[in-house]
Amino acid sequence: MIATLPMYDWPEIRADTDRFWAGLARHLGVAVPLSRPADFMSVWLQPDLLFSQTCGYPFTHHFRGKLTLVATPHYDAPGCDGPSYCSFVLAREEKPLEAFRGALAAVNTPDSMSGMLALKAVFHGLARDGRFFGDVMLSGGHVKSMEAVRDGRADVCAIDAVCMELARRYRPDLLEGLVAVARSPSVPALPFVTVAGDVPRLRAALAAAFADPALDDARSRLLLKGFSVLETAAYDAILALESAIERKGGLAML
Repeated sequence: MIATLPMYDWPEIRADTDRFWAGLARHLGVAVPLSRPADFMSVWLQPDLLFSQTCGYPFTHHFRGKLTLVATPHYDAPGCDGPSYCSFVLAREEKPLEAFRGALAAVNTPDSMSGMLALKAVFHGLARDGRFFGDVMLSGGHVKSMEAVRDGRADVCAIDAVCMELARRYRPDLLEGLVAVARSPSVPALPFVTVAGDVPRLRAALAAAFADPALDDARSRLLLKGFSVLETAAYDAILALESAIERKGGLAML
């Protein structure tokens, strides 16, 4: 069996991720180590995937019907409300959104809800013939997007609320000189998923892990404060957001 938690696995809190998983595995009654494969997305197609976390965009697109929703975590961060979260649009200067026409946007990956679709959701109403930005660079990650805007290699990016709070707590230098100029619509947060796991058992183990005082510090450092059991259809909010953008002419990002 395979278990991964790749989405917020920053070096500063990697030990806490390990502790949280160890506690969850103990409550689940399994001895499965946490894996960190270089190609973390490939694991989401493994038939023996016990537990992982994915972004909502691939969950509703490439991996639709291939991953089973276990639960949606609640994060202790501004911009998060229960099982929902949003992204903040960052720039070096606070100014009207129209003033970013022709700017260089940094996008973490082309299949990211929080870095790509969130940026579209904020700016698509200003697009002309599907264009607004002068160019788009693929940064490869939210941290790299923040660095690109901070250092003047890009003008604007969208960063999810959890990464924003992680940066505030553990890497405040990432946010030096950056301001939030907009906030995206909220959607369900990054889901915990499985392929081979017993979903009721996984949910019971999650409940025990969130109630376990031995995991209080790890959960706090990971910003985890609870979870909801949503219907898979709740993530169709991402599809609806994307469809609304396309109906209004879309916005080319790549």
